[in-house]
Amino acid sequence: MTKKKTNSSSNTKGTANKTTGKTSNKAQQTQQGGIPTLPIEIHSQYVKDISFETPGPLGIKHHDQQPEISLNVEVKANNAGQENSFEVELHISASAKNKEETMFILELAYAGIFTLHGIEKETIAPVLLIECPRILFPFARSIVANVTRDGGFPPLAIAPIDFAEIYRKQLSNMQAQQTAKASQSK
Repeated sequence: MTKKKTNSSSNTKGTANKTTGKTSNKAQQTQQGGIPTLPIEIHSQYVKDISFETPGPLGIKHHDQQPEISLNVEVKANNAGQENSFEVELHISASAKNKEETMFILELAYAGIFTLHGIEKETIAPVLLIECPRILFPFARSIVANVTRDGGFPPLAIAPIDFAEIYRKQLSNMQAQQTAKASQSK
């Protein structure tokens, strides 16, 4: 299967971390067996919601042609109720069409609970929308491949996603919208 279209967006919700100041050396120097680790504690990862539909009957004709794959990825972060703890959700929607016929529709919300230690207030959003999804993505990717395979199709192998570029584009779009609003109000 090939990917034809990828739409990506991100947003952050919830309360910002009240920690200020620079990342502590203690947080940066946390090590596991001598290997430096990120100041991110992962409490849990889980499937929050999943749906797979095959609207039409499976048949030999579905495997004769290369389908058009539509893929959408979104990242959301919300306060998890405790200071410095957040729920990060990775939403993946995929569908395959063969001409006008929908072969399958897949929707996955995969989430994780993260606690950030010693991270500056201004870097919380990038950590939540870049680093945390990077941690979640391989697991979500595996679920998507397994579900499509178990649904009777070749596994949908999603290419690695550049969450940093998605975040940069989102910031650029937000700045352009703010500039447009400011110039309209003058």
